[in-house]
Amino acid sequence: MTNEAKTDVPASILTQDSAKRLANGTHDDPFGVLGPHKAGRATWVTALDPGAVTMAAVIGAKSFPLTRFSPDLPVFCGKVTGGKPYRLRGTGPDGTSWDYDDAYRFGPVMGEMDEYLLGEGTHQRIWTVLGAHVTERDGTNGTHFAVWAPNAQRVSVVGGFNHWDGRRHPMRRRGKTGVWEIFVPDVGETAAYKYEILGADGTLQPLKADPVGFGSQHPPENASVVRDIRGYGWDDAQWMTDRPAHNARTAPISVYEAHLGSWRRRMDEGGRPLSYKEAAIDLVEYAHDMGFTHIELMPVSEYPFDGSWGYQPVGLFAPTVRHGPPHEFRDLVEAAHQKGLGIILDWVPGHFPTDAHGLGKFDGTSVYEHADPREGFHQDWNTLIYNYGRVEVANFLISNALYWLEEYHVDGLRVDAVASMLYRDYSRAEGQWVPNKDGGRENYEAIAMLQKVNTITYGEAPGIMTVAEESTSYPGVSQPVSAGGLGFGYKWNMGWMNDTLDYIKRDPIHRQHHHHQMTFGLHYAFSENFILPISHDEVVHGKGSMLEKMPGIDWEKFANLRAYYGFMWGHPGKKLIFMGCEFAQPAEWNHDAQIDWDAAARPPHAGVQNLVRDLNAVYRAEPALHVKDCTSDGFQWIEANDAEASVFAWIRRGNADDPEVVVVCNFTPMERSYRLGMPKSGRWREILNSDAEVYGGGGRGNMGAVTASGSDHNGQPASATVNLPPLSVIYLVHDDA
Repeated sequence: MTNEAKTDVPASILTQDSAKRLANGTHDDPFGVLGPHKAGRATWVTALDPGAVTMAAVIGAKSFPLTRFSPDLPVFCGKVTGGKPYRLRGTGPDGTSWDYDDAYRFGPVMGEMDEYLLGEGTHQRIWTVLGAHVTERDGTNGTHFAVWAPNAQRVSVVGGFNHWDGRRHPMRRRGKTGVWEIFVPDVGETAAYKYEILGADGTLQPLKADPVGFGSQHPPENASVVRDIRGYGWDDAQWMTDRPAHNARTAPISVYEAHLGSWRRRMDEGGRPLSYKEAAIDLVEYAHDMGFTHIELMPVSEYPFDGSWGYQPVGLFAPTVRHGPPHEFRDLVEAAHQKGLGIILDWVPGHFPTDAHGLGKFDGTSVYEHADPREGFHQDWNTLIYNYGRVEVANFLISNALYWLEEYHVDGLRVDAVASMLYRDYSRAEGQWVPNKDGGRENYEAIAMLQKVNTITYGEAPGIMTVAEESTSYPGVSQPVSAGGLGFGYKWNMGWMNDTLDYIKRDPIHRQHHHHQMTFGLHYAFSENFILPISHDEVVHGKGSMLEKMPGIDWEKFANLRAYYGFMWGHPGKKLIFMGCEFAQPAEWNHDAQIDWDAAARPPHAGVQNLVRDLNAVYRAEPALHVKDCTSDGFQWIEANDAEASVFAWIRRGNADDPEVVVVCNFTPMERSYRLGMPKSGRWREILNSDAEVYGGGGRGNMGAVTASGSDHNGQPASATVNLPPLSVIYLVHDDA
């Protein structure tokens, strides 16, 4: 068609300028031009297809030719009649033809309420609107794509379905929300896609993965993948009903922290990691056998770099494909629930990596992160910091937290690096940070976001828990938001961990000079709802394994470690231990290999494993050891000051009718006959002794029990002579029978 011949197309339908912008990929309102449009009583169809020589609109058996608008532009236009849905037919230079549904004949998908809530930043479930949703429109199957890119000039979805050509599927802008959407027919499950974004200044951005995508390609490929997450059909109703009791402050909570990529590998298949379905059997059965109550998974949100262990995520709504698709992750969660185990996920709202396909400069501007590097760049990790004060960004994170709890029935979120979020000067020198509006260091916006996360998740997902990894003394981390707290259910007790590990790694001859490192934690033990963590952070980066930290010759190392675990399980607070630590793995953790299961089969290591199994069993069986983990009336010192002997002893109490448990620790390699005050007279059974032969110890102890008389001692009304094996911990419970 010559320039003169195209004058029969009304200017209201198509102009030369519009055709050029469509062909150049710079049109910001493609739905205003492409597809069917009325001019008077006639319907015109405009289509763009760079691979076509000729085009037609086909309705039933009738074909309506679309004429090339200009010789040098792949834009076609023509009249159609009949009022029924059409399909497009393109013909290539070799005469081959192809038929397809035109994305531009379909109306908007997002509703007005969704649009309003997204614009306001109060849409709690953005994943139901944004992302890629397999759906049906007007009898046609396809996928609805929607993405937030508020400053973009044009956004297109690209993939193999359109030759990764951003001209083919530019999206519809939804008012002032900054959201762009399109329904693409015939695109479905497993289709790879990204977003091609033209920035406000006309610069084409790197192709971006979907911030709310439900799936991803296998790294190092990094496109998003369409995943239909509907219709799983859960079979865990009983667990979900009972869950509040499992996560309560009065419940026994013993957490097994695991990294799915290195817990166990299939060595007969090239050392590949387990799939989610395999972990649903192997990991769940193991954690259940060991007596843990919960499994905490290091981050499973999609991430590009294996060496980040998941702590630098790009796809916050996508379970990593390293272990399988989304439904198979659900298989793992469901299997855990059917075994009576909760699943906690590490969640990372503190920062994100600078990978080109990620959130950084998403639409050519800093929309997810602060533009000022003093607020928006983490110097420690070379990552970007979310702009928590932007309502859409806070809403993105809050909604993501709820997503994992609702869509995957996850029982809790352990929030990573909370301290880095709370303080604007975190790890920054003077002049490298921006004070808050009052001139202080607290990050008011991050604090408000965390409070809202906890308020909404506890309100919308009954019985869950949130856990803060917070390494400072910020007040009220696990206090209710209504009382001015952050609203977390629990907080990791990092101070306890640092102090006690520093003590236990010392030669016993020097421990008397550091005695109160083991008692100091009781000064603040009930200021928060604490979890005592021996996490992955303690066994990497040259810190050595738990066994390597222990002083002495071989038997002393194992005895020290067993005593430390006995101390930990007897101490107020919920428990967490990282995989491999439960059997005293010899070397520190290596994420590129499975943990040392060969070592676990050797007697001293198997002994430690037996001890942890029994510690979990005793912890669960004795209410005194867990009911008042978080309240001061469940603990009383018997002996806190015998530094010379390095002996500690205390009472744990539950409810009024629960038998008390006495915990006694000897942190020297000397066996002691020790007079100890006891809360009542009579026979006290030895329900656990870390020196038992089954744990690899010397079998020394009290022949199953001690007898307390009415002779008071240590401020207690009775006392007994207790045999304390070297480097050991014993638990005693009163035998009322």
